[in-house]
Amino acid sequence: MPISHSSPMTNLSSHDALLKKLLANPRLIETEIARRREQFRTLFPDDGPLRRALYPKHLEFFRAGATFPQRLFMAANRIGKSVAGAYETTCHATGLYPAWWDGKRFNCPTDGWACGTNSETTRNVVQGKLLGPVTPEGTFVPGTGIIPADRIVDYTLRRNALSGSVETIWIRHESGGTSRITLKTYEQGRKSFEGDAKHYIWDDEEPDEDIYTEQLYRTLTTLGVIYTTFTPLQGMSTVVTGFLDPSPEARAVKFYVQAGWADVPHLDGEAKKALLAGTPPYQVKARTLGEPSLGAGAIYPIAEEDVLLDDFTIPETWMRVYALDVGWNRTACLWGARDPGNGRIVLYDEHYQGMGEPASHALAIKARGDWIKGVIDPAARGRSQVDGKQLLNQYQLLGLDLAPAINAVEAGLTGVWQALVSGQLKAQKHLTQWRREFGRYHRDEKGNIPAQDDHLMDDTRYLWMSGRDRLTLRPREDDYSGDYLPRDWRLG
Repeated sequence: MPISHSSPMTNLSSHDALLKKLLANPRLIETEIARRREQFRTLFPDDGPLRRALYPKHLEFFRAGATFPQRLFMAANRIGKSVAGAYETTCHATGLYPAWWDGKRFNCPTDGWACGTNSETTRNVVQGKLLGPVTPEGTFVPGTGIIPADRIVDYTLRRNALSGSVETIWIRHESGGTSRITLKTYEQGRKSFEGDAKHYIWDDEEPDEDIYTEQLYRTLTTLGVIYTTFTPLQGMSTVVTGFLDPSPEARAVKFYVQAGWADVPHLDGEAKKALLAGTPPYQVKARTLGEPSLGAGAIYPIAEEDVLLDDFTIPETWMRVYALDVGWNRTACLWGARDPGNGRIVLYDEHYQGMGEPASHALAIKARGDWIKGVIDPAARGRSQVDGKQLLNQYQLLGLDLAPAINAVEAGLTGVWQALVSGQLKAQKHLTQWRREFGRYHRDEKGNIPAQDDHLMDDTRYLWMSGRDRLTLRPREDDYSGDYLPRDWRLG
């Protein structure tokens, strides 16, 4: 049953003129509640300048809920992503689904979580969207948010927390029962997300992986849904990567929508200019396009089209080499060839595989030409992939002609950058994994390079700094026939 509470409508800030007027005049409160009571019913209208058809990304996000239990709305600032999360939460809590709704539905009272980063953002953003705007002092008028006032049965305040922080909202469901929304913060830690099953979980802003994993288990028995709304300022985090590059098994349960300023009608040119004026350059794409932030910036800030070449057969007269980055979770190999006419290095093939034994990787590498020499991550001299043996020696025993690469990171990055800018290093278009890593290779706000999705980028550095000294021409006595062409590309 709902717990009784004391009203937080006291100690108003002198700057909150509207709320001061409301509190001074009960009739104004009734008028304001009546006006805002229709907010839920007037969002996403059939016609008008803000008609539903002009918000295709929002509708796509809602619609996907009928099929995918995990959804991500990865969006720019100020496009209404939190509104979308609060709107769906209100639908599930009240049972008031609009006629056009083709997303997830529950036909009974629900029990859900609405989550934010910390106490302040949860109160001001999540609670503010659901119940009504909150002042810095914690005052608010219940029923002035997206949840209709006539559906709010009760709410309880969180003890020993920021003033006006709500813990639980009790809502009258269309079926006649009572739904519950509990507001939670990530700062409470993973263990606070253990417990009962939930019909739905709305994450406003990105949770840590351990919290997100715990949340998944809360929705299993209810066939529930988790929907996350945020601007991807943390870059290619584990949670983001799980949606953008899901495993084959995850593709059936995960769905994401990316939306930017161009996808909504309510931001005019002046508003966009004002927002951009105070935005650091490295955050512009995240805040305007909904693209994952590259932290302090891309390591190779050059357009991909300036680096890529159309696919072509590597001639017999070109010398070749490869670079190998090893590991159990992921082993990557990258091949390059030098154009004798201009000295340019062209990256032409890649091997990208996880959870494999050295023997399987060696076979794949030798299949491209066992006469080609290579360079390897120098750490392989003291690292094991399976049983404690030195990987460099192990791969050499498997028939690969390998030498340790130079691993001077900053010098290597500078060398590769200069080669890309000068046109001395190019890549063929079919290298999908290389292109994926290239577009996300970045430094974080502290200037560090995140140690994730960088295997082929490490290979690029090894190949440029050390591989050029090991370029080899195909031996005449070799019984190979025909020019080299990547097998996957030949097959289409």
